[in-house]
Amino acid sequence: MPQPVHYIPVITTCFALVFSLLVFMRYGEKGRGAHLLWWGTGIFIYGVGTFTEGFVTLFGWNETIFRTWYIAGALLGGMPLAQGTVSLLLKRKTANILTLFVVPYFLIAAVCIMMAPLDPALVEPHRLSGSVIAEDWQWVRAFSPLINLYALIFLAGGAAYSAYRFKKSPKTYHRYIGNIFIAVGALLPGIGGSFTRYGYVEVLYVTELLGLTCIYIGYKYNIQNKVISRDEIEIEEQIAAGVSAG
Repeated sequence: MPQPVHYIPVITTCFALVFSLLVFMRYGEKGRGAHLLWWGTGIFIYGVGTFTEGFVTLFGWNETIFRTWYIAGALLGGMPLAQGTVSLLLKRKTANILTLFVVPYFLIAAVCIMMAPLDPALVEPHRLSGSVIAEDWQWVRAFSPLINLYALIFLAGGAAYSAYRFKKSPKTYHRYIGNIFIAVGALLPGIGGSFTRYGYVEVLYVTELLGLTCIYIGYKYNIQNKVISRDEIEIEEQIAAGVSAG
């Protein structure tokens, strides 16, 4: 029977939908910023993954929902969010090269997941787990670690790097705080995801909500209207242009 913790994804889904809408609205206001499109898409997909978890809790397991959960959660994970950070911090050419690598990789992995046979004997009525993939197809689960590592490096790592840069000036200290929150938020779902391989899916449900909350807090800190110096305006323009700050 579902426990209270199994209803957490319902809350996370509603939160993700509102959050993604706010990011898309900010893109509309600014009229530019590919990183905002990536971030908005990433948060929406985050919500798709938690929607499937909530659906199974409320209505029970089915194959389509399972495959959607695996593709949106285990494969995509934080990749679109990481790609937003790539678009923000790296040169456009570098960002395009990374996109040309990671998108086809994901598509191949997604096709393999759609083709993988499932073992009905391992299905749990109100719980999702990658263990239901047939034993001789368990190799498809090896696609996800590389994508998750990519997300870790560029989302958490990019936020940590930005925090280091913004810590240098009192006028950008709010962005230092914001990027610390984003870095922590990026790490939490990955920690929870590692527990799913050992059957503790409920840990993922909790860390997904906490992670998205941290990212939202960081986002709010970063968009505070405190930029007043010419130096910081120049930094903003460089970032928007995709110039590496190294």
